[in-house]
Amino acid sequence: MATKVLIVDDSTFFRKRLKEIVESDPTMQVVGEAKDGKEGVDLTQKLHPDVITMDVEMPVMDGITAVKEIMSKCPTPILMFSSLTFEGANSTFKALEAGAIDFMPKNFDDIAHRREEAIKTLIGSIKAVSRSRVRGFRAASSTLARSALSATTGTSSATSTLRRTSTLSSGLSTSTTRTSTLGTTRPTSTLTSRTTSTLGSSTLSSRTTTTPAATAGAAMGQYKKINEMLSSEQGVPAAARKFTFGDHKSETTAFKKSGKLHSLVAIGSSTGGPIALQQIIPKLPKLSVPVVIVQHMPASFTTTFAARLDAMSQLHVVEAKDGDILEPGTCYIAPGGKQMIFERVGVKTRVRIISDTGRVSYNPCVDVSFASLCQIYGGKVLAMILTGMGSDGCEGCSLLKKKGSVIWAQNEESCVVYGMPQAVVNANVADLVLPLNEIASFIFKNYHHSSSYCWCCYGAVQKDQ
Repeated sequence: MATKVLIVDDSTFFRKRLKEIVESDPTMQVVGEAKDGKEGVDLTQKLHPDVITMDVEMPVMDGITAVKEIMSKCPTPILMFSSLTFEGANSTFKALEAGAIDFMPKNFDDIAHRREEAIKTLIGSIKAVSRSRVRGFRAASSTLARSALSATTGTSSATSTLRRTSTLSSGLSTSTTRTSTLGTTRPTSTLTSRTTSTLGSSTLSSRTTTTPAATAGAAMGQYKKINEMLSSEQGVPAAARKFTFGDHKSETTAFKKSGKLHSLVAIGSSTGGPIALQQIIPKLPKLSVPVVIVQHMPASFTTTFAARLDAMSQLHVVEAKDGDILEPGTCYIAPGGKQMIFERVGVKTRVRIISDTGRVSYNPCVDVSFASLCQIYGGKVLAMILTGMGSDGCEGCSLLKKKGSVIWAQNEESCVVYGMPQAVVNANVADLVLPLNEIASFIFKNYHHSSSYCWCCYGAVQKDQ
């Protein structure tokens, strides 16, 4: 049976062109078209489509409101189309928080000129979203994200401010009590000022340590070496290879305390990742190690996403820039449309951001970033793969695992799309398979008490014997 698609967009041209593209695939059928959000809600209840494509900005009823209405009345997987602007990106993340599954940039040139790669990506995204879960996943994250909605509204202005209002959840206390819980000897006032400070653009930049980067040629040479590590089949990018999924049924396994210290936390995610990350990062204390995130996301969206996460987190969250030195307590998100690799500079680690050569399917690519981390940190990485289609991250995790690093995977039941975590699980690389709502607490609880040296607390305090 063909996948039933409902198109909701106020542009007659876009609806027509999108219908042509969708129905060029014999496995999909456009069952209806709506020119505004209200009509989209009505047709959803009437036609019961398998997937909806939704514009953000429309008359009568906008896309965000329409998503909320659909999720409350007739939950259906939704793929959003967004403009490549700050306002467009911010609205898109609000739509995801309302219940949409994934998004794509609304690039009329790609649609109009039949660019094969764009069409292939579009069809693949619609199919992936149609198979995703829409129930029992959104409610928890929407509450968490609400505190950041007003804070990020004006982040495009140099004079705008972001005020942190969230506190640690899942059993973690507020900043004042957290001081004693973590066992740190740092003054409470220091942590409190971090939590409640107003963060203007000048403040944000001052806390991101950047050094003069090495030449672009050196970075490109390292990138080529990393790709050689990943590609056992010459000319075939690791991230583009087909992965045969088995019938594994995920279960939460017993945690294996290794007692080892970790120097870095690395997270890879794709479809469903923005909301999943909002259920992990804001729940963490200010760690004594850096965090790096590789989320499949188009260019121009990662800046806004980083600002939204920063507004609701104890960690400082930034979009990574070329030359950044990884610092404890800071979370670095790979910029959309580019690759993020790393190089050792003395005892420090420096971020290198390079334009993709077209050799890998994802920009950024989890495999590329994780393989680069493997060269520097070896077995001292806590890596985790979250929801997403495909198998990106599997090879990178395999390399880290061989060095002795610990690998976690999100379980099937809590994934929007159980692709990337399944690849890791089926490859027998995962040390632990966890529901999304337990990942943050496992980082805190299990590692906080697994060693006399507390790696997860700011200042890397020594625990009492």
